[in-house]
Amino acid sequence: MFLKKNANCGELNKDKIGQEVVLNGWVQKRRDLGGLIFLDLRDRTGLIQVTVNPEELPEAEKVRNEYVIAIRGEVTSRPEGAINPDMPTGEIEIQTLELEILNPSQASPLPVEDNIDTREEVRLRYRYVDLRRPEMAKKMVLRHQVAKAIRDFLDREGFLEIETPVLTRSTPEGARDYLVPSRKSKGHFFALPQSPQLFKQLLMVSGLERYFQLARCFRDEDLRGDRQPEFTQLDMEMSFVNEEDIFSVVEGMMAEIYQRLGEEIKIPFPRITYRQAMDRFGTDKPDLSFGLELEDVSDSFSETDFKVFSSIIASGGRIKALNFPGGAGLSRKEIDRLEKVAKDNGAKGLVWLALKEESFQSPVKKFIREDEVVSLTTKLQADYGDLILAVADEEKKASQALGSVRAFIGREYNLRQPGNFFLWVTEFPFMEYSEEENRFVAAHHPFTQPLKEDIKLVDVDPERVRARAYDLVLNGVELASGSIRIHSRDLQEKVFEMLKIPLEEAEEKFGFLLEAFQYGTPPHGGIAFGFDRMVMMLTGDNTIREVIAFPKTLRGVCPLTRAPGLVDLKQLQELHLRLDD
Repeated sequence: MFLKKNANCGELNKDKIGQEVVLNGWVQKRRDLGGLIFLDLRDRTGLIQVTVNPEELPEAEKVRNEYVIAIRGEVTSRPEGAINPDMPTGEIEIQTLELEILNPSQASPLPVEDNIDTREEVRLRYRYVDLRRPEMAKKMVLRHQVAKAIRDFLDREGFLEIETPVLTRSTPEGARDYLVPSRKSKGHFFALPQSPQLFKQLLMVSGLERYFQLARCFRDEDLRGDRQPEFTQLDMEMSFVNEEDIFSVVEGMMAEIYQRLGEEIKIPFPRITYRQAMDRFGTDKPDLSFGLELEDVSDSFSETDFKVFSSIIASGGRIKALNFPGGAGLSRKEIDRLEKVAKDNGAKGLVWLALKEESFQSPVKKFIREDEVVSLTTKLQADYGDLILAVADEEKKASQALGSVRAFIGREYNLRQPGNFFLWVTEFPFMEYSEEENRFVAAHHPFTQPLKEDIKLVDVDPERVRARAYDLVLNGVELASGSIRIHSRDLQEKVFEMLKIPLEEAEEKFGFLLEAFQYGTPPHGGIAFGFDRMVMMLTGDNTIREVIAFPKTLRGVCPLTRAPGLVDLKQLQELHLRLDD
C-alpha cells in the first residue's frame, strides 16, 4: 500500500506549518543542488516545493520530471530570501521524511506548463499529458462548476433532469445524421441524435412540465472552431409558458453561473427583433460591445447622378452605410482589406469617404454632390477624421456585407469594450427559400410556431412569416436558440403542408409525434445552449476544442485513439454490410 495523501499541494499555507502531511502528485521540476534536491510537486490544486536530503532518501536521485511520487513530510517556512511571491504556496515548503516512487515517466512529449507553443495535433495526440497543464486543468474544473451551477439552479426552479435515447431514428434536422446499423434488423439503421428535440416535446406531452438535460448530440457536418461531431447541449423544455417565461429562467440561470464565478451581470437582457438586428448590425448575432451601427442612407441619394447608387435604388435595393470614427487615417491598404471583407461576404464593392478638414477623399468623389455628402454626414453623425463606408445592393445582401465589415473593424481595431453584452434576438423568419431543394424550408425547425397573425401570409408572402423563435447572443456569439413549439396536430400538419412535406412522409418520419399531439398536449417551449460554446466564452478561448477533454480535430479525427478506424470483415458481416471498392 502506497503512502495515501491527506492533503492537496495547492491548498497548503502558513497555517499548516509544523504539521506532518502526505502528498501524492507529479514532479513538475527537479533541481539538484548537491546536498539537497528540490522538487516542485504538482496535483490538480497546484504546486508546492518539496526538499529532499538524498543521503537520507537515496531513491530521490532517480526522480525525474513527471514521475508520480508520494511523500510524507513536515510543512515548514521557506528560508529568508527563498520566498516565491508568484506561487500561492511560495512561503512554505515540505521537508521530506519519506519518499515513494509510484510510477516513473518517460520524457514528456510536450511541456507541462502554461502558454506553450506546441502544435495542436501533438497536444491532442497526448491529451492526457496536455490536460495536466494548469490552464487546461482549470478549464475542466470550470466546466464542472458551470454544469453544477446549472443543475443546482434548475433543480430549485422545479426542473427534472431526464435522459433521452442516444439510439433513435433518422429525422431531418438540418445536418447529416450519424447512422448506426442494426445487427438484429437487417437493412435498418439507428441514428445518433442531432438534438433531443422530439423527445423533449414528448416529455411535455407526458406531463413532466419542466425538463433539462446536458445531452450528447451528434452531427456529421464540416467542422470549424465552434463545431465538433459530438458535443454537449444544455437542453431545456417547459410547459404552459410564453417567451418571457423562458427568458426569465435563462437570465436567472446565467446570473447564477456568473455570480458563482465571481462576476455580476445585469438582467434582464435587452431584446430586439431579427429585423432590427439585420437593419442595425447586418447580422442575427450582433456584438453590442461596440457601436458602428448601420444606417439606411438611400434617401440621401434619392436623386443622385451616381449610376451605381441610382440603379440599385431603381431596382428596389438599398444603400447601407456606417461611420467609423477616426477611420479617415486608415491607409489605402487597410481600406482595401475592408473592401475584400465586403466582397467576400457578397457585396459587389465598398464605397468609402474619408472626411478631411478641407474636404473628403474618395474614389467616387467626382460622382457625389456636396448636398449628398452633407445629408450623409448628418445622418451618420460623422465629423472630420471619420471614415464612411457604404454598400449598395439588395437590402439583405447590403446589410450582411456591411455587417461583416463592421464585425471585422470591431475585432481588428480593438473597438470592443470589456464585459458581457447579452442580447435576445426574437421573431426570426419562419421559412427561408432553399435553392438546392427548390422550395421553402423551416428556418429553425418544423416544430416551431409561426406568429398567429402571420399565418395568413403563408400563401401570399411566405418570407414575411415570423416564427416564435429566439436566440441568446453574447458578444456576437450565438449561445442558445429556442422557440415556442407547435402543440396541435392540425397546426403541425398545416406547417408540414406549408413546407411542402407530403403527409405520407410526415407520417413516416414524425408519426409518433403527431399521434402524441392527439392525447392532450400542453402549450410548451424551450431552448438549447451549446454548452461547450458557453464554457469557451467563459474561458475566453477561440475554439471549443480547448474546453472539451478529448476533442476531434478539424478533420473529424481523434489523434489519441486514431478514430475513426477500420473494422474487420466479421463485424461488417454481422451488421449485414459490405464495403464497395
